[in-house]
Parts: sequence; structure tokens; C-alpha cells
Amino acid sequence: MGVIQNGQHVTAIDILVPAYDVRRVHAVIAQRLSDRGYDAVLVGVDTPGMPKILNNLLSLERRFLRIRANTLLKPAENFHLSAARPEARLRIDLTGGRAKAASPFLGPVFAGQVCLGRAAQLLMQGFLPDVEIRLDGKHSVAHAAPMIDSRLSIVRGLNDMWARVATLLVDKADRYLRGEIAGHMPAATVTRAVCPTSAQMVGAYVFSTIPRQASGTVRRLGSRLHRWRVSYRFHKGNRVADSGLLAGEPWMTLPDDGKRFYADPFPFEWQGRNFIFVEEFPNNASKALISVAEIASDGTPSVPQPIIERPHHFSYPNVFSHDGQIWMLPEQGSSGNLTLYRAEAFPHRWVEHSVIIPGRELFDATLLKHGGRLWLFATERDGYGSSSDMLVVYHAASLEGPWIPHPGNPVRIDRAAARPGGQFIRVGERIVLPLQDGTDGYGGGLGLADLVELDEHTVHLTQPVPLLSSAKMPYPKIHTLNSSEHLEVIDCLDPTPRIGFRGVS
Repeated sequence: MGVIQNGQHVTAIDILVPAYDVRRVHAVIAQRLSDRGYDAVLVGVDTPGMPKILNNLLSLERRFLRIRANTLLKPAENFHLSAARPEARLRIDLTGGRAKAASPFLGPVFAGQVCLGRAAQLLMQGFLPDVEIRLDGKHSVAHAAPMIDSRLSIVRGLNDMWARVATLLVDKADRYLRGEIAGHMPAATVTRAVCPTSAQMVGAYVFSTIPRQASGTVRRLGSRLHRWRVSYRFHKGNRVADSGLLAGEPWMTLPDDGKRFYADPFPFEWQGRNFIFVEEFPNNASKALISVAEIASDGTPSVPQPIIERPHHFSYPNVFSHDGQIWMLPEQGSSGNLTLYRAEAFPHRWVEHSVIIPGRELFDATLLKHGGRLWLFATERDGYGSSSDMLVVYHAASLEGPWIPHPGNPVRIDRAAARPGGQFIRVGERIVLPLQDGTDGYGGGLGLADLVELDEHTVHLTQPVPLLSSAKMPYPKIHTLNSSEHLEVIDCLDPTPRIGFRGVS
């Protein structure tokens, strides 16, 4: 069933929303479905919208934290509500389960509850709610663990969560209508809807969120929290990836002058010389650039020298050789393009060679040669939410493309197992990918995942195993792992006290 538009049959999708509480995320979902060729409309239902107390708390937070961003839960503007259509092939229930949606319908579930207030309460208490998409309220068709970039703002936390709900709903609606979701599906655990009371939400905000916000403010005043330290060593054939341990040869530190920090190290050996390419981020700057240091045979480093700087942010200088040339795929998601650079005079002069994937916010793109093709693993930010939780894969016959998105995209949405943290590593017959773990915040940890299966139909990565120290405890705050034939590099989160601040350790 569907409607006729411009002489063509178009599949109809009704998106059920509270008639008096339409949010920007509702309009975004409708627009994305329309962009995929569906006749998607918002259908107003006479049901309560967001709990009033939650709306008031979010408004207060926007005011006092000076949040100006046009987040997904802000009231929508210039929207049109339609009547329900019996010819709709699918319905999406965004009323919190309050509407009587006719089958088939898709709806989000937050931490096992259809009530958005429960997810907000968990965020207020410092927890990270997972999300799920269910078909007809009974069958689980998708699960995600969204990355929450800010653990101290409920507005931003809910925005990150809803960003991935929107991603999943559009993807699963499209797959369902193309017949890709059928047959046996896992049944969801049906739980009684438990929404927190107004007093419970106020209590969670006052007694958990506000103290954590105050503590976070003190920590930010006393320290530069998002600061990194690069370490390196000559590994003598015994790499971290071989054992999963950071023990072995002692690590040396790439020093900085206190006016900047270095991160995202990538080693490269050239004509018997060893180099480390890094992200360089000057203090109080709004963006980083790419620099390179040379490591002498005795481990002595040179001062990193800038080599690539543009108006947008750079990081993750993924350097590799291919077809007799030396290339770099730096992270530049804020530019909206994935641009390939070529070494014109290695290691200091680089030129923009081509934009290989235009119009996408891709982060930490990591290359693999496998099965006669080239593959790129990266995370994507599709306009909203975090850049650290949605893994996508592209493949091509040549480096310059065309790069084809994998039909399984997004491969996974998982704050602990999506964003690459270094190049693929071959360990015997295994292919291993370092993956960042954002459970304890951005840069909170790193694990190693095995690539089990990869072709034009399937991507199968195991869940990452955390790196361990020699004491068999998870090594804290590892962010990147890379190695060349002789050199191995990591970076670690290294908060540094601000000069002149007293009273905070």
C-alpha cells in the first residue's frame, strides 16, 4: 500500500507524535525517510508529550549552562501534522507507547522502558542507557549503546541518545520495507512501563547531577582534563597486540613544552629512519594540526614540526604506503569530507590528492587490504550526536575509489566497540583492530577486536578485549595503539594542573 506522487507509487509511513509537543527529532526522522524516497508524514496524536518536569529541567539547564545548540529535543518549527492514513505500510510510534499504533509499527525503548523519563533519570544519576528498536512492541530489531559525550549535561546526553535513535529508526524502517527484517526475530523482554515521578526526577537532578556538575567545574578550573601524552618504544618483535599487555620494553615519552599536547601517534619507517606523526593541539586553540617528529636510534626524539594545517580540525594522521607512494588519511570529520593526502617530499611536505568520500562526517578512517579489495573502517556522525559510537565500512577496488558504503552500515552502534584506535595489526593469521572504549568517557580505554569475517555482504568483528598492564588490571585511559616494524606507540589521557591554580590536586 502507498500513495501516488508525480505519477509514481510511493510507500507511506506515518510517524505518530504528540500533537502538542512536536520536537525537532520528529521532523528530522520524517525528513530522512523522505530523502530515502518514502512518503513520511507526522501524525499528531492526542497524547501527553515530554513530562513537564523534565521539560522544565532541560530549559533550566539550557539557560544556566548556556547551551545554544539546536538540539534534537528542542520544539520543532514549521512542521505540518497530517491525519492517520490507512494505506500507510509502516508506523513509527514516538508517543512513548501511549498511542494505539496499528501493526506493523516500530518504536524506541530506552533502558528497557518506553518511557523517555526513565532514560533521563538514568542520565541524571550518571548511568548510560542503551536503546532498542522494537517491532510491534514485541520483537527486538536493533540494539545500540550510544556514546554520551557529556556526562554532566542532561540536554546534551539526551541529544546524543536521540541522535542514534533517529539513525536506527530510519535504517530499520527502510530495511523492514525492503523485506530485510523478516522471519525469526528475537522477542523483547516485555516489562511494565515504569516512569519516574516528578519528585524522583527532581531528586536525581538535585542530588546526583548538580553535585557532579559542581565537581566537574572544579576539576576543569584546576586541570586541563583533555590532554594527552604520547609514549613510544622499540618493541624488538614483542608488540602489545601479540600479548594484549603493555608490559615489556620501557616506554619513553614524547615531550612537549607545556604550551601544547600531542596525541594520536602513528609511526612510519622510511629509509632506515623512524618517524612519529601526531596530532598537535596548542593550548587554548580551537583546533589541532598534524606534526611529525623523528626518533633517533637511541630513542631521542626531535621536536615535532607542523606539516599540515587547515581552517578545520585535524587528528589521527593515518600514514601508510601504497602503490609506491606514501599517503595519509587524517581525521577531518568537521570538514565534511574524507580527503587523501600524498607525500610530495616526505616527511614534511604533503599535498591534498583527492576527496575520496565527500559529504560525510567520518572519523578515524582506518585502511585495510583484504580479499583483493581496500576497506575503510571509521565512525560517522550523521549530523547529530557523538562521533565515537557508529561504525561504518566502505570498500573500493583502488585507493582513489569509488568508495562504496557497505550494505550493513551502520555495522554497530556501541560506545565501547566502534571507533578505531589505530591501524589494523596482523598477529599470525589474525587481523586485529584497536577500538576505543568510551564507557568511562572519551579516551577512557582501548581494546583489541578480531576481524572474523569481511566481504561485500558481511562485517564481523569480535567484541574488543581491553589492554592489560603487567599487573593484569585494565590500563587506564589508553586511546591509540600503533606499530611499525621496529617502533610502537600509544597515547594516554594525562590531565595537567593549570599554572597558578591552588587547592586542587
